[in-house]
Amino acid sequence: MDKFLEHRIADKRVLRLIHKWLNAGVIIEDGEWLQTAEGAPQGASASPLLANVYLHYVFDLWAHWWRTRHAHGDVIIVRFADDFIVGFEHQEDAQRFLADLRGRFAKFGLELHPDKTRLIEFGRHAVKRRAGRGDRKPETFDFLGLTHICGRSKNGRFWVKRVTIAKRMRAKLSEVKDQLRWRRHHPIPEQGQWLASVVRGHCVYYAVPGNTDAVTAFRDQVTRHWYKALRRRSQRTRITWPRMNRIATRWLPPARMRHPFPGVRFDAIYSR
Repeated sequence: MDKFLEHRIADKRVLRLIHKWLNAGVIIEDGEWLQTAEGAPQGASASPLLANVYLHYVFDLWAHWWRTRHAHGDVIIVRFADDFIVGFEHQEDAQRFLADLRGRFAKFGLELHPDKTRLIEFGRHAVKRRAGRGDRKPETFDFLGLTHICGRSKNGRFWVKRVTIAKRMRAKLSEVKDQLRWRRHHPIPEQGQWLASVVRGHCVYYAVPGNTDAVTAFRDQVTRHWYKALRRRSQRTRITWPRMNRIATRWLPPARMRHPFPGVRFDAIYSR
């Protein structure tokens, strides 16, 4: 890490400060302090930045070199922090890249996650090829909270459909349920403002083309959890569904697509 940082940072004072961050240690749940022997401290403010710098030299530059030197077809690389996917035109390139990547990471004491690293056949031609071999439909993969699926539009054109990872949504709804239990006796407007921020934040991230049903289901489940929490507040005044629907309409934003297709989002419109 020190050598990588010295490529871009000449100020020794900044390097010393970063070195102190790396050796700051961590405080575990019972309050005990533990010295970190290697790596960046978990949860430290500088850790994501330092990890990104590290992977830039360990992975990004090497992957670009490998692509220009060994690939026989197109290669697409997408990395966000320590999560990345690599797409290949030819299966042989994918197999060689994976083998070479394991060796590259081993030189730096790193290893690929065994449960998250795999080769799959994916893309516009995968369905036809697998059907010709008698295989099942193409596999899916999870990336940045979304499950990516080989899909077809209404007019039959190929597109990558993305839906919320079910496990992520269940975990978030469980968190909302627990928080509602704690906030049960708070005023309805206060609960509504908090839940509105939860639903809005979920929509801002997950409301991509093809994922409207999952985003709508999240909002509906939040409404149901809120309804149950309000009904448990009092045995005398049981809230009804019609009133609950009015409350939800008042406070919870509607589920709608927030991110158009890339061709629309990044298209430039010029006056003629």
